[in-house]
Amino acid sequence: MLKVMQSAANLATSNSQWEELKQFSPPNSVQWDNIKTQLDLVLLALETLTDIGSEAMLSAAINLQLESKVPDRVALWRLRQSNPIRKGQGGRKKLDVEEAKSLVMITCYLAKQHQELIRRAVGLLEKIAANNQEPHQNALLGDYIDAFCNTYQERMEEDEKISTDLLTNLAVKLLIDLLFYSSPNGHRRLWLTLLDRSTKQF
Repeated sequence: MLKVMQSAANLATSNSQWEELKQFSPPNSVQWDNIKTQLDLVLLALETLTDIGSEAMLSAAINLQLESKVPDRVALWRLRQSNPIRKGQGGRKKLDVEEAKSLVMITCYLAKQHQELIRRAVGLLEKIAANNQEPHQNALLGDYIDAFCNTYQERMEEDEKISTDLLTNLAVKLLIDLLFYSSPNGHRRLWLTLLDRSTKQF
């Protein structure tokens, strides 16, 4: 009975979030490349902080009744490969609006599940900043930043303009963003952020 009730609640949440995201005008073609990049990087930050993998993302898709958009590992990989700065051309596909919204909902669902960890990490970040210390001086933040930078370098095309300092700043910025995305209105915040930043460079 509990599982049935949870499933019904997840479906209701998924439907209401989907309807809310439908209210926004779809991005234009100029915005799309930046949106695909940003969305993949938000997921990368969540992955490296919480140590989740594709199984957790697919489980979230099932719980949100989004398995038709993200049915398996290959589909998930191909969606993320739509990020234009990812290494390798094989398997890359065009990401459509519904698929992007599905990834937004999955990201926020998982961020909410790991909100306690995200909140703790952001709290440590604030404490360290107040003491004029570096994030690497804390074990949790240091491990996250190292994992983010290493995974970024493994998956993304080499760019001489991306220094370790820039990647560290990006990791910190995305960590703070994740706290907002873990809120009840996280899906709305993330979608609006993607649209807002789509005309800007990191």
